[in-house]
Amino acid sequence: MKNDFKNKDAQELSQILKELRAKLMQAGFDLADKKLKNTSQIKKTKKDIARILTEMRKKN
Repeated sequence: MKNDFKNKDAQELSQILKELRAKLMQAGFDLADKKLKNTSQIKKTKKDIARILTEMRKKN
């Protein structure tokens, strides 16, 4: 998903950002409940959020 963000417009980026933040929050809850098997998922989601925010700042 790394390079997919460069070709999207601001509306699509904000929608993806909203979904990733919800995914990150759910992963945090799953981690607390010991349901999360792949803990690297949290780190990957955070990096994707940072990539989206960087692209949004570039476009403004």
